[in-house]
Amino acid sequence: SRSSKGRNMKKEWKEATRQAYLQHVRLLIVNGADINSKDEHGQTALMNAAHAGQVELVRLLIENEADLNITAKYNLSALMLALISHHTEIARLLIEAGADVNIRSNRNFYGQTALYLAEQGGHSEIVVLLKQKGAIS
Repeated sequence: SRSSKGRNMKKEWKEATRQAYLQHVRLLIVNGADINSKDEHGQTALMNAAHAGQVELVRLLIENEADLNITAKYNLSALMLALISHHTEIARLLIEAGADVNIRSNRNFYGQTALYLAEQGGHSEIVVLLKQKGAIS
């Protein structure tokens, strides 16, 4: 997975982002928190927020230039995690922010792409958006 040597996530950052305490997250960012640090599963705050459906937190992290394309287990990205959990608003935010639409999961997750996941989930509006961005299945 991409840049898997990322720094370990600090406890305070982990708790603030998990709970989506936006004011606290903002304060930590201002004070130099490592926005792309990784938890014990190799996931960033953006990946966790995308998977959990925390729209406002995702927006805040994108605005603060979180890396959209870091992958963890099975080579899944934040976009793919959003689609797996059927969080289409988050998927749209990530796509429009320039997330890589052609990252492919590894063999343990059947080599799937965001487009495949969107099609499987019946998210036709996301399928259209992905294809406009050059996504392949």
